[in-house]
Amino acid sequence: MWHLDHLAVVCADLDEGTAWAESALGVRFQRGGKHARYGTHNRLLGLGAELYLEVIAIDPEAAVSGPRWFGLDDFTGPPRLGNWIVACDRLDEALDQSPEGSGDSIELQRGDLKWRISVPVDGSLPVGGGWPTLIEWAQGTRHPASRLDDSGLRLERLTIGHPDAATLSSRLATKLIDPRIVFDAATAPSLSATFHAPQGVERYL
Repeated sequence: MWHLDHLAVVCADLDEGTAWAESALGVRFQRGGKHARYGTHNRLLGLGAELYLEVIAIDPEAAVSGPRWFGLDDFTGPPRLGNWIVACDRLDEALDQSPEGSGDSIELQRGDLKWRISVPVDGSLPVGGGWPTLIEWAQGTRHPASRLDDSGLRLERLTIGHPDAATLSSRLATKLIDPRIVFDAATAPSLSATFHAPQGVERYL
């Protein structure tokens, strides 16, 4: 069975994106790291057991020879929730069950974190973001969420807007059972999330 692993705020500048997310959520992000393969860097926020949020942007100090992931080469505008990443036990099998263009299996490592992830050749989002990026953490790797301070925020709802929402929801129904995730018909792909904060406050991305 697949399960939601993390969410990603995408932005043109990491400091700007972090400030936007911190203002929206009322919490502080922790230092993340760099992804040499794709020339990006991030900051992180713990959302409880096995779930976290990252802010990710192109690292201006990094040079890469190919497209960056998460559609960052084509990113414009203000920071926004831009990707959802779902964990699976067997990535190759999961990709066989995914729509065409969901990506190839790429093996990555940052420090003692090791994982395989699905990335389309052109660095775009699978089905424009309507299908999740898939990740398989290496056996024995301690999940990033367990390394982060607990922010106290809990995801209440993740809404995936897409012109083909009904088809995508149906294809995922037997693989990803999570009442927090809903699909909504929309003229263009979009993501939004609602979080429950301490003292009963709701926060939004």
